[in-house]
Amino acid sequence: SKKITTEMLASSGSEDGNQMALFAWAATAIAEYPQLKYLFAIPNGGSRHIAEATKMVATGLRSGVPDVCLPWPNINYAGLWLEMKIKKGKVSKEQKDWLDYLSSVGYDTAVCYSWQEAKDKILGYLDASQRP
Repeated sequence: SKKITTEMLASSGSEDGNQMALFAWAATAIAEYPQLKYLFAIPNGGSRHIAEATKMVATGLRSGVPDVCLPWPNINYAGLWLEMKIKKGKVSKEQKDWLDYLSSVGYDTAVCYSWQEAKDKILGYLDASQRP
């Protein structure tokens, strides 16, 4: 059987594919960057049955919350929040409001248009946490 690679996961060009590729990379990079153990996704996107969507909102789902969080402080920030987009994806008003709010209270934020861009942002963020 062939090994599933990050390139295979991201090949669709979809937001989900790129996010799966990012988490596949993170799983392999935990040995070098143990902080990646705490990287998690927020299940905000996607189309759902109305009953499931209603339940998710009732249990705290909020429109516009970024897709991925790394709750690890570095020398400058309390943590990192990433919004994943496809190449031509647009940031909604709700997403911009969340990114602006999170920045205003001490988090680093970024909009990433590929899993590689998200990976590079995470590595730069983690490198900053290694500095004295």
